[in-house]
Amino acid sequence: MPERLTWKEIQEKYPDQWVGLIEVKYKPDNDATIESAVVKYVDKSKDELTLMQIQTNGEILGRYTTPDNVFQLGVVGYFG
Repeated sequence: MPERLTWKEIQEKYPDQWVGLIEVKYKPDNDATIESAVVKYVDKSKDELTLMQIQTNGEILGRYTTPDNVFQLGVVGYFG
């Protein structure tokens, strides 16, 4: 059975990659900040995870483990 990890543990265990999360628990004082989750996918692209998130009504949440890097790459993709 997959284990629940804190967001910091997820970032340390899966650095600089997209992860597909389930059973996401958000911090009580901030609905956008992940407190913990279960990692279901580590072998999917951003596009695959986005599609899965849409198809499952948000049951699967795709996140990049190093947000600063995804922003920099995202800017190139959207404005390049």
